[in-house]
Amino acid sequence: MSDIVSEIRCDNCGAPLNLRPGELVSTCRYCGFTQVVGASVPFQLEHSLILNNYTEASIADVLQDWMGSGFMKPPDLARKGRILSLGLRYLPFWLIPMKATSAYEGIIERISPPMSRKGTVENTYDWLVLGRRGTKFPTRDYKVPVAGKIPFDFTKIDSSAQFLNSELSSAEAVQEARDDVDDHQRFLAKQAVDRILSFSTEFKIDTPTYIHAPLWFGQYEYKGRTYNALVDGSSGTVLKADVPPVDF
Repeated sequence: MSDIVSEIRCDNCGAPLNLRPGELVSTCRYCGFTQVVGASVPFQLEHSLILNNYTEASIADVLQDWMGSGFMKPPDLARKGRILSLGLRYLPFWLIPMKATSAYEGIIERISPPMSRKGTVENTYDWLVLGRRGTKFPTRDYKVPVAGKIPFDFTKIDSSAQFLNSELSSAEAVQEARDDVDDHQRFLAKQAVDRILSFSTEFKIDTPTYIHAPLWFGQYEYKGRTYNALVDGSSGTVLKADVPPVDF
């Protein structure tokens, strides 16, 4: 497959796309044009970019501050922790605006006698789906700074950063969002009843937005062991980081 995708060229400028196996939505590194690999019809979507606001040095400072703050961390972590590597990647996300209305019927069993109850759970979401398969990412903890997004502009992407295309089509991302939201709505319904007898959700889905966002992937060493950290390149927020065990 790598031989095949290496020959695909941009429909807009003719430059080689140099896709990795599995990538379905490609963005040209020369002109910024976005297209679906192998699609026979024009691909129209809103492609946005979140700007990276941090240098490698400033991200290192963010991690050092994180090591020295908060609870349940070794007291000498900031002093003895050593940052091994930091790398910037632009990850592809699908942001899917939707309204979900779930109707449920269930039984409250915590009282005697048990009582039937029916109700509705209605919410609006901007549900985020990572456009990479088999990759664990704290999507629910990551709040894309939508207010800071700009129309996609490849010239504003750090040249040393790794840029990843989506392995999910828009339709696949929407379906994943529907499944996730349905599970979340069911979870909310279970707060009102102990046992659900019937449950169904209707969706109203608006046009998805394709977004590339900057994330810093880091590794640090503490007492001979290596730990991972993930930092938002837009806000400088530590999204997830491994914490060494505390010795008592």
